[in-house]
Amino acid sequence: MGLSSAAEIDGAQLCIFDLRRGQQEGQELDKILFFHPADCPILLQLSVIGLCEGIITFTRIFSPEDDCEVIESDKHCHVFYQAEPDIWMVLVVQKIKDNESTLRFGALQGILKESHSLFAMFHGPIRTLLDRQPSAEFARGHLHTFVTDYLSDFSVGKKLQLPTYRDSLTERGTVQMLTVSREVALEVQSLTTVLGSCLRNVICQSIVLFEDLLVSTTLPLDDTLNLYTYAILRLTPSALSSNGNSWSYLRKGGYVNADTTLSSANGAAAAERYNSRSRDTSPGGQNQMHHNFRPLQREKLSKGKDGFVAADFATTEIRGAVPLNPILWFHQAEERMYLCVYQHKNLTILLVIPASSLINGEEGIAHVKRHLLENASQNIVTVEQKLSRGWGGENAYHVGGYRYILSDPNRKVSRASPPGKVITLSKDSLLALNRLRGEIDLEKSRAKRSDPTHDKDYEVCIRAKNNAWIIAKISRGKELYMAIEKGGETLLYASTAVEKFSNRYPN
Repeated sequence: MGLSSAAEIDGAQLCIFDLRRGQQEGQELDKILFFHPADCPILLQLSVIGLCEGIITFTRIFSPEDDCEVIESDKHCHVFYQAEPDIWMVLVVQKIKDNESTLRFGALQGILKESHSLFAMFHGPIRTLLDRQPSAEFARGHLHTFVTDYLSDFSVGKKLQLPTYRDSLTERGTVQMLTVSREVALEVQSLTTVLGSCLRNVICQSIVLFEDLLVSTTLPLDDTLNLYTYAILRLTPSALSSNGNSWSYLRKGGYVNADTTLSSANGAAAAERYNSRSRDTSPGGQNQMHHNFRPLQREKLSKGKDGFVAADFATTEIRGAVPLNPILWFHQAEERMYLCVYQHKNLTILLVIPASSLINGEEGIAHVKRHLLENASQNIVTVEQKLSRGWGGENAYHVGGYRYILSDPNRKVSRASPPGKVITLSKDSLLALNRLRGEIDLEKSRAKRSDPTHDKDYEVCIRAKNNAWIIAKISRGKELYMAIEKGGETLLYASTAVEKFSNRYPN
């Protein structure tokens, strides 16, 4: 079996498997936890996962401390991510000679990381699900519905349209923040204080967003990133609108197609079969009664007349009541939280309440909602009005002449040119930028393996075919990528342009 084991499958495949399972002959199928497309023949699924397992085992011989990240052959690119110990996610992408299919492994691996982080936030670690129910039927059911719903954002017909060179000025795994004046910051601080006191003696945590930008958070960094990502995908006004697209993430595609819906229903049925046998109501239970909760299913989320955003489960066939407010597992806080979402015009408030503090979940949530409406309404209106007056629109952070993305991986924040400006770049500029970012990704990976305690600085300026300047600069852990099409011909011009931009964003 060679690297062409996936050649018979048209398009991309995503698989999740557990290396601790299926080690006996004849039990190989047991290690498969998820596979897309779901209608792929079993023998072909085993072939793909067998190849991936072989690559992982082989690379560990030479580098036991570092995970395999990417393997490229003539026809396919295998992107690896060890989501949890011995639980691997692999994305297999078919190569096309057309330049438009140019893919960057860092962007593809970002999809794997994002999907796993969101899954763990709603359902807990995959390993915990497997330990609680060794047959893995429950874990497979949850993974099937959740990951399928996640991939629906990339679905075009029956194929996945993955990030290409056109997405070279976007960055998953980061938060985009709104810069506010001192006066507005004080109003926001007053609002978060009121939100924190929504449950008497227990402090509630909150995230406040304006449009698709983060205004404030009281959560730890990783938990903020996960909840922010979910809000951008499904909860903000732009995500709830008819097209469901956000300008922060250039997502294409929409709802899951008929085939996907059928396979999702099969996954839900697996979860329900386990649900009928085991009603875990302990504090550590996986979402307790939420065995069929699908947080990424677009058509189930809507804003009510009271301003609260909730999931509509009126048509669910799952037996027993399903709460309208999901329970989240926050890794850094190490606690389960109820999520309550309130929206006023362009302001979105994500209020998280410790599940252990509510004796009767839904009645307690109703109390919190009443408290929010009675005590925080005026603060919410004031903050929204002041943010709207000072908001410069989608082009608020556009820098004339530059098309850029500036990110800080350590703080997990980024700022970038709006999509309306990025699409003005020529294909040659975007292709060159994507290739440069790909080379930087590989170089960063090598540097991390050789010396993980120190960040390496880079500065690269190249001329594209259309004479545009393509620039990458990494300094003190921060990363800047930009394209300048209307500029001078000398390297001095490019260097000066980077310096001017850096002076605008000194931090």
